Amino acid sequence: MSKAPLALEVAPADVKRRLDAGEPLRLIDVREPFERQIASIEPSRLIPMNTVPQHLAELDDDGSGYIVFCHHGVRSLSVANWLRQQGIENCQSMSGGIDQWSLQIDPSVPRY
Repeated sequence: MSKAPLALEVAPADVKRRLDAGEPLRLIDVREPFERQIASIEPSRLIPMNTVPQHLAELDDDGSGYIVFCHHGVRSLSVANWLRQQGIENCQSMSGGIDQWSLQIDPSVPRY
């Protein structure tokens, strides 16, 4: 029996639950450096959207999941879709981005 395909988007509450459960998730922030200076989710790795193709070789599909996020979830959805097309199937976009994370999970993360 084959496993159901992973949804392309995941809610911030699900990301938090999975992190708290110790799931080996790698968070990829596809915003620009100036945005990360305003607000960030740690631990995450900054790879601005326009540089993702240059970093593709550094991203492996070893079973650990990738959660891609941006400000509102638009850029990250595009990046997650592109990564899947490149063979990185275990990746999802966090719906609502860091803005929803701030509203629903961690109000100490500044909104902008």
